[in-house]
Amino acid sequence: MKKICYCTTIPLTMEAFILKSAAYIHNNTDWDISIICSYDENFAAELPDYIHYYPVSIKRGISFDGLGVIRQMKKIFKRERFDLVQYSTPNASLYASIAAKSAKIPVRLYCQWGMVFAGFSGAKRKVFLREEKFVCDNSTWIEPDSHSNLAFARSLNLYSAKKSSVIWNGSACGIDLNKFDINRKEDYKKEIRSRYGISDDAFVYIFVGRVNRDKGINELLEAYYTLHKQKKTFLFILGGNEFEAGVNGALYNKSVADESVLYTGKVSDVEKYLAASDCYILPSYREGFGMSVIEAQAMGVPVIVTDIPGPTDGMLDGKTGLVVPKQDASALCGAMEKMYADSEMRLRFGRSGHEFVKNNFAQSRFFEYLLQDRKRLLDREDDKIGESGA
Repeated sequence: MKKICYCTTIPLTMEAFILKSAAYIHNNTDWDISIICSYDENFAAELPDYIHYYPVSIKRGISFDGLGVIRQMKKIFKRERFDLVQYSTPNASLYASIAAKSAKIPVRLYCQWGMVFAGFSGAKRKVFLREEKFVCDNSTWIEPDSHSNLAFARSLNLYSAKKSSVIWNGSACGIDLNKFDINRKEDYKKEIRSRYGISDDAFVYIFVGRVNRDKGINELLEAYYTLHKQKKTFLFILGGNEFEAGVNGALYNKSVADESVLYTGKVSDVEKYLAASDCYILPSYREGFGMSVIEAQAMGVPVIVTDIPGPTDGMLDGKTGLVVPKQDASALCGAMEKMYADSEMRLRFGRSGHEFVKNNFAQSRFFEYLLQDRKRLLDREDDKIGESGA
């Protein structure tokens, strides 16, 4: 029996990207499964019995508690003697990579779901790039969630082709087509538009993500207000508010007071809001993959993304959506206006996007590839042990 452990900074990441794949592994192997992340009472209460939960307080952002976290993780790793430790998200990955290497965990898997340094410049970029390199050097295998980010990281010599790969066509967990069920689109659309008092003939844009600079919120709001002056439009903004110095305060305050801009906060039924929308927008500066891109297309919604690694892997430019330069509000506005004006193109993109996602990112198939990959990594380590003992 193999013992594996997943590490993330917060429970939300576990819920969004790991628990379903852990359930698949549990149902198809005899492996023992553990998780490490910050403590949450509700999260702990809802975990299945087969998962061992070791809460460790891991703070997001710059923290001075790192040495204590590393010591706690190392103690758990040495006691439990895991065969594989998987880590993702910045702080959890840094601490777990150090602790796992120190504890001599044989398979140290870094799931590189985004690179923080990619959104920075100058000295700050150099510091975070060195940290990323450090985590990669501590790991025995690295798996970005998109092929373009794999190529980007290799071009920076973060790691070689000998210790890195992407599972199937990318993403962190594939997409659950039972949840994102296009057959329920019209019902969902009526429900959400009725709830918010949006008429059938209004045009609705949607953004899903944190409200911060790196997600392109400044360009999104600037482009929206340029277009909104002449058009009957609405904008859904789904996600947590991380207002920071880099966000345009005047635009943000205007949008909060504007009845056409609908801030919902985090929602559990994002598929319903996507179904109620005409165009999805992700004007981000950096992403690992951009799951919401394929979620939108699964619901038959055309997309607009920036020309960065990750999101461009999850769509087809000119076939399921449009690609614009990052940090270019004018270009973004032009693409938004094109989507608004051309209903035939939107319908064509929507149909093609759904087929593209169904054929390339279905969660059921993704999990099959993921399990094959984990078995390969563990068998690879067993082979090494066998060779050393021969």
